Amino acid sequence: MAQIADNPLVLVDGSSYLYRAFHAFPPLTNSLNEPTGAMYGVLNMLKSLISQVQPSHIAVVFDAKGKTFRDEIFEQYKSHRPPMPDELRSQITPLHNIIRALGIPLLVVEGVEADDVIGTLAVQASRVGKKVLISTGDKDMAQLVDDNIMLINTMNNTLLDREGVLDKYGLPPELIIDYLALMGDSSDNIPGVPGVGEKTALALLQGIGSMAEIYANLDKVANLSIRGAKTLGNKLADAKALADLSYLLATIKTDVSLDIEPEQLTLGKANKDELIEYFARYEFKRWLSEMMNGGESSVTNGVEQAVKLNPYQATPQTHQVAHSVNVNIDRSQYQCILSLDDLQPWLAKLKQAKCIAIDTETDNLDYMVAHLVGISFALENGEAAYLPLCHDYIGAPPQVDLHTALALLKPILTNPDIQKVGQNIKYDLSIFARYGVDVQGVAYDTMLLSYVLDSTGRHNMDDLAKRYLGHQTISFEDIAGKGKSQLTFNQIPLEQAAEYAAEDADITMKLQQVLWQKVSAQPDLVQLYQTIELPLASVLSRIERHGVLIDSDALFSHSQQIGDRLTALEQQAYELAGEAFNLASTKQLQAILFDKLHLPVLKKTPKGAPSTNEEVLEELAYEHELPKLLVEHRGLSKLKSTYTDKLPQMVNKDTGRVHTSYHQAVTATGRLSSSDPNLQNIPIRNEEGRRIRQAFIAPEGYQIVAADYSQIELRIMAHLSQDKGLIKAFNEGQDIHRSTAAEIFGMPLEQVSSEQRRRAKAINFGLIYGMSAFGLSRQLGIPRHEAQQYIDVYFQRYPGVQTFMHAIRQTAKAQGYVTTLFDRRLYLPDIQSSNAIRRKAAERVAINAPMQGTAADIIKRAMISLDREIAGQPDIKMIMQVHDELVFEVRSDKVDVFSQLIKTTMEQAAQLVVPLIVDVGVGKNWDEAH
Repeated sequence: MAQIADNPLVLVDGSSYLYRAFHAFPPLTNSLNEPTGAMYGVLNMLKSLISQVQPSHIAVVFDAKGKTFRDEIFEQYKSHRPPMPDELRSQITPLHNIIRALGIPLLVVEGVEADDVIGTLAVQASRVGKKVLISTGDKDMAQLVDDNIMLINTMNNTLLDREGVLDKYGLPPELIIDYLALMGDSSDNIPGVPGVGEKTALALLQGIGSMAEIYANLDKVANLSIRGAKTLGNKLADAKALADLSYLLATIKTDVSLDIEPEQLTLGKANKDELIEYFARYEFKRWLSEMMNGGESSVTNGVEQAVKLNPYQATPQTHQVAHSVNVNIDRSQYQCILSLDDLQPWLAKLKQAKCIAIDTETDNLDYMVAHLVGISFALENGEAAYLPLCHDYIGAPPQVDLHTALALLKPILTNPDIQKVGQNIKYDLSIFARYGVDVQGVAYDTMLLSYVLDSTGRHNMDDLAKRYLGHQTISFEDIAGKGKSQLTFNQIPLEQAAEYAAEDADITMKLQQVLWQKVSAQPDLVQLYQTIELPLASVLSRIERHGVLIDSDALFSHSQQIGDRLTALEQQAYELAGEAFNLASTKQLQAILFDKLHLPVLKKTPKGAPSTNEEVLEELAYEHELPKLLVEHRGLSKLKSTYTDKLPQMVNKDTGRVHTSYHQAVTATGRLSSSDPNLQNIPIRNEEGRRIRQAFIAPEGYQIVAADYSQIELRIMAHLSQDKGLIKAFNEGQDIHRSTAAEIFGMPLEQVSSEQRRRAKAINFGLIYGMSAFGLSRQLGIPRHEAQQYIDVYFQRYPGVQTFMHAIRQTAKAQGYVTTLFDRRLYLPDIQSSNAIRRKAAERVAINAPMQGTAADIIKRAMISLDREIAGQPDIKMIMQVHDELVFEVRSDKVDVFSQLIKTTMEQAAQLVVPLIVDVGVGKNWDEAH
């Protein structure tokens, strides 16, 4: 049995580690929403390896950016691989920095792959008798194994020496290249010999010898006892060029020119200060604690393995990590229902069940165009099945007729006494509704259960299964492929489709059992879930399916005018810069702004280059006209590409309307977001944004009614702070900004000027968003000391606000979260951070989140109540929710009646110490009604 030699040279395939960590570890993020899971995984694996081997010499080798010599040999080499995900790419630079800070040599060599660098170092060490341990999950590396070189796979802790390679592959290391060349390698797009797979390649090499010997003895191929042996020789002869190319591609270079030799790869001393900074930034709390307490990091000294951090953990004392529960998930027991005879027993089980998990499989993610392909079910006892309905690939077996199946299932799906469980069940509700099935009895949505437990987490089923069940689900890409060649679900063979679909239902049921136990232990969360989040899902489904009418011609005209303005802005920018340049090119912008115009560098990118993001440009606009033009250009470009160009293309051909998708489980505060199109980001304060809103129109005979909560967050602040001054102003119906101005400037209400009101408005809203004196001074264009005076006077006049702000910070620090008026919890991971900047940011969130979250809860409650009030009414439809506003289509002769109903219902959605006021507007389009 293979054993690790004493103190070998350890060569780590960093690129292999990186991808394995990215896919194997949960998608962790820090409180800035920066992905950290791959970093954590790689460091954890390194720690484990170093602890086990205790080497004095080690290197971690990563692939360099750009093409290698193999790309020059074969243009299609690895060409089918999708681009690296952004959430992985962003982790590479900080990971490299941390590895170097740990004292571990790190190598990145351009023009070759990490395998080639490892191969070169391994062979150099082996030649002088040095033992080498290569840590990788790449089978190609087996070709390097010799008497001194051994492989280790840290995922399963297996070792491969010469004997191990022979046992695993049936071939010695010397024939691994031949093996790869003959059968090809789909992961690297190495073509191999057409028709030669793993078994055939093995038989050829075992029966005749190396690839060179095979081609020298093609007449012997026909005598081998393998399938197709008689014609195989001709196939090999015809594919000689492909085989030679594949051999070249599969061969790891062992003669790369390097500036370092194996004996120089010594494990150095860790840079403690840098590690403290990195571990704090990315919230690797156990490792940070060890460094802060004076010890070396457990990543390199073999101390107790760092705990897998819950990225949503506020503090170890207050927000406990969710412990995974390992469950028995036996996919072999899933059933595929192919006939009515098979369906009948399941109909009986479903009718008798108290609770069932359901999941639809479709051919599109767009609920308005998707066709139902199949339905999966699961029961509480672990049974699960898939009912395929419309798989239409060549050779697909007969399936139960779609309409027959729905007719049989409809009494079950519409029975309110049979509880339904789903994952993002809003989508399934929309699919069933399009087929005339109004699902009743929806009791659980695992996505929403997870969301009320911790809104800052990730709530997709794959992540939830890892976190709560300790289970790796089958991914859609596993069965459908990737990119342009990805299959739709109706094209997937039933053997794979049934296992995937039934697992979805099975996992959903098991997640419900775990998550409901956690939620039900906290009555306040049960109330939030049952009265707001769950009923809202069906409301949103109805809003989405109804859609909104748009004027495509108006948008087309607007788009042309924006295009003309963009062209004019470009010409002005060229004149200011003294040359033509690409306004969308970051590098060219950097050269113009900082090298040529010598504007100050306010912020740098992670790679150290001057930042040209919007925040920076807005700051630079105070000093130069060009950044101001660039800000306008970016804004208009985004409006054009996102709305005026795109909205007409999004009109559904069947309904003639645009149908957005609302997302309940995205924002930390509870606010809804939307996509395709994103209705939340259409600006209202500039002419271009208002013109886009003008294109949202009412149908003939109807009007648009828009109802907007007036200053709702300030009213919530009055309620939460119990400040007597604010309460008095709101209860007396005063203009709150004019009232604040009168207090701050010490004058009667009637003497307040418009400029003084503007300043008071900036203070009112700025303080609830945690604005500092510096921020207020920039916004108002006044000296900082003057802005501080305004803030000081504000708190003197409204002392309850200052008391509330202090108290909520202390509450957040004590328990790690704050709550809304309706007990939604908003976790704050950085509230006790040693980094002052991050701690202050968390404190600002602690002040604002209860107001923003309560406002979100109130409008959700209003939507649920209004949906109930207008149910079945043909003369009114709720068509949009945007921030604090609800939008309706109302029949023209019923506008007055329904406007009053909307206003009354929204104002009664919550009881505060000050009145909720709703402003209602009416018009032929959204802008006119606002």
